[in-house]
Amino acid sequence: MAKGQNHHEKQVERVGCWVITVSDTRTPETDESGRSIQEGLEAHGHRVLLYRIIKDEPSQIRRLLEEARGDERVQAVILTGGTGISSRDTTYEVVHEFIDKELPGFGELFRWLSFQEVGPRAILSRATAGAMGGKLLFSLPGSSRAVTMALKELILPLLGHAVYELGKC
Repeated sequence: MAKGQNHHEKQVERVGCWVITVSDTRTPETDESGRSIQEGLEAHGHRVLLYRIIKDEPSQIRRLLEEARGDERVQAVILTGGTGISSRDTTYEVVHEFIDKELPGFGELFRWLSFQEVGPRAILSRATAGAMGGKLLFSLPGSSRAVTMALKELILPLLGHAVYELGKC
């Protein structure tokens, strides 16, 4: 550790990210959440290596997560959509198949922050995060307001340091 630098200051400056929107209805033109994630990452010096919109189908989500897990350039995957409780919301179940180490504090803090804005409806969100084969995996609601809050308050302040921590032997 360099003199004057404590453990919490160590981070990866440019994180390679995939952004995946899970939606049966969004298009690149209407995907405000996916666009917000990309713009937020790039504004903080991170790289968006892939952006894709897929249907809320477990096989499509699973296929992309398997691909991300095998791509050495990818350090973080951020999904938006499919975290609610409707019968079409399947992102949470698939994401949990891939998480090696869950970060329960992410979902807890996300819902606490959401509660400040939307009240008890916040408990209907199944936003979650964890480690997937040495990569970060975030699963956010489809709401652009929720995505903006999660990026600003939780993901962007943590991303570089969390990737650094995952890379330690």
